[in-house]
Amino acid sequence: MTSLWFYTLLLAALCVPMGLWISWAMREGDSTLFSPLVGAWKDMNWKEYTLAVLAFHIVGILALFVPLLFCGFSWHLSLNTAISFATNTNWQAYAGETLPNWVQTLGLAVHNFTSAATGIAVAFALFRGFTRNATQGIGNFWHDLMRSTVLILIPGSIVAGLFFVSQGVPQTIHTVLHATGLEGFTQSIPVGPIASQEAIKMLGTNGGGFFNANSAHPFENPTPLSNFIQMLLIFLIPGGLCVALGKEVKDSRQGLTLLLTMIILFVGAATLTIHWEQMAHIWEGKEARFGFTDSALFATITTSASCGAVNSMHDSFSALGGMIPLLLMQLGEVVFGGVGSGIYGMIIFALLAVFLAGLMVGRTPEYLGKKIGPYEMKMVAIAILIGPVLVLAGTSIAVLTEAGRAGLENHGPHGLSEILYAFSSAANNNGSAFAGLSANSVFYNLSLGFAMLVGRLGVIVPVLAIAGALANRKHTPVSAGTLKTHGPLFIFFLAFTVLLVGALTYLPALALSPLAEHLAEHFAH
Repeated sequence: MTSLWFYTLLLAALCVPMGLWISWAMREGDSTLFSPLVGAWKDMNWKEYTLAVLAFHIVGILALFVPLLFCGFSWHLSLNTAISFATNTNWQAYAGETLPNWVQTLGLAVHNFTSAATGIAVAFALFRGFTRNATQGIGNFWHDLMRSTVLILIPGSIVAGLFFVSQGVPQTIHTVLHATGLEGFTQSIPVGPIASQEAIKMLGTNGGGFFNANSAHPFENPTPLSNFIQMLLIFLIPGGLCVALGKEVKDSRQGLTLLLTMIILFVGAATLTIHWEQMAHIWEGKEARFGFTDSALFATITTSASCGAVNSMHDSFSALGGMIPLLLMQLGEVVFGGVGSGIYGMIIFALLAVFLAGLMVGRTPEYLGKKIGPYEMKMVAIAILIGPVLVLAGTSIAVLTEAGRAGLENHGPHGLSEILYAFSSAANNNGSAFAGLSANSVFYNLSLGFAMLVGRLGVIVPVLAIAGALANRKHTPVSAGTLKTHGPLFIFFLAFTVLLVGALTYLPALALSPLAEHLAEHFAH
């Protein structure tokens, strides 16, 4: 547990300078090298901003779909992979090292940057909904996209990439390394620009690995130090965005409240996962270099943050140990969550929390100086429900059809867990897998691709609608009856709201999968 507490304290300390950097990078009106270019871009209302986001996703999917076809991928695998990387999911139904380096660099790595930058852009559009007063505009998507890429993601990735090179991660234009083993046999090992892709993979909460083994591969994650830094990078921007929110609304307590809520939920989840994996003492699927604790900690971090990178096989976890990463995705990827998507997802839950509190005391709910009306709550409901509908409907269809069951290597509760995990991962844009499911089929490539696309855009559209509605509303002065949205009471209420929605939505499905598997194992012994 020492590594968990050290990790959490160091992360909390680093979130402050990261948040200040993000706030500076995204501040409108500041002079930069590309100010003459972006100065000509007009402010967008929420509909224009949304159309720009949608168009960017469509173009991005097509731009990656065509090269993947030329690499020999089937049309349905090409479509699935293109959607996966464009939506920051990075689900891989193929072995990563099978792709040529030019596609890894110009295709996958570019989308790692742009999908993460899109998340930051949408988050700041929502921030402006609270900071602006009676106006239509919420910013300019292209301006936000450029600033987040050039001033945040690229500099951070350069530093992280150089660090990974120092740890022994390859960074080369060559494609194959020939090595002679102790027995005299020559082995051909795929190599390429791995360190640069590893950096943005973690910093941008992408998760797609250069190798099929992902961060369990020694070329992606060679040392305990590289493993620790990878875990830090995953949470760094999501945590920093909480600090940036406080900076933008000129009340640091608001951002700190969201950050502490995330930390409390994360520490609780990590403690349970580590405990159950240590109790189960299952070495199968785990790297001996990392052991039970760091494998369980990495699994908790990557499923909290919609990253999807793995340094162990989640399918080999104990029933209860594997349930926590599954549940973290099902909560909506708000326990830190993805770059940008985590903070706007948590704000959605904060709006729900103040609405529930308003019902209890009979007052109009308010958050960050803006009254929350029926329109905003309708958008909140859509944003929260879109994920569960995709997960539960997709899992049900897969279980009931021959095409869905054909991908199973295990049956019974564990087989259901594998399908449930796949749709939870896709709909919440995580990208990790239990890996006992053969997902490279027409059924799974199309159904999971649909879940990834709608899971991403189905949340972004209502979030931007909320931003537009709030920006058009006047600020409400704080009064004696205003609910305080900072401090221990609201932290508890917000965390309770997140867990309550998750429990009510997914408990029946979890009872039939990991919980049933645990009970079956318990009574079998």
